[in-house]
Amino acid sequence: METGSREDAGTAAGEPMWRGLRPGLLRVRRMLLAVWAGVLALATGLLLGLLVGPSWAAWALLPLMCAAWCWRLLERNWRSWRYAERADDLLISRGVLWREETVVPYGRMQLVEVTSGPLERRFGLATVQLHTAAAATDATVPGLDPAEAERLRDRLTQLGEARSAGL
Repeated sequence: METGSREDAGTAAGEPMWRGLRPGLLRVRRMLLAVWAGVLALATGLLLGLLVGPSWAAWALLPLMCAAWCWRLLERNWRSWRYAERADDLLISRGVLWREETVVPYGRMQLVEVTSGPLERRFGLATVQLHTAAAATDATVPGLDPAEAERLRDRLTQLGEARSAGL
């Protein structure tokens, strides 16, 4: 099982085997949060300190406090993402307060893409994006190992071709 993957406690026959996202995605998101919060705090402190007065520069702590709160929320969000391959479809589950579970039948897939931007490549991550006929049902699985993303793309493409042959 890959790093960051986990199974549900009750993986009985017929239950899907859920896989989680790699911890690298959490590190990337936290790094971006820290950078943006630092820039915003610095800009707020400098602007208010120079334009209004030194005592107003204390407002620069607000972005840092928000970032500290978001730090934990990012982990909860990261833990909520998971996916499972079943015989006829792919399940994608995400969300902390509002759980969202997407079911994408293999026969409905039109295009499966693997993308990896510069930051994702630096941290060894890739994203699988599924396109279907209905624009509202496009789904993504972020934070995968590039080899796992390519394996998933190849498997989904193969299953999609096999299932749509009868259409």
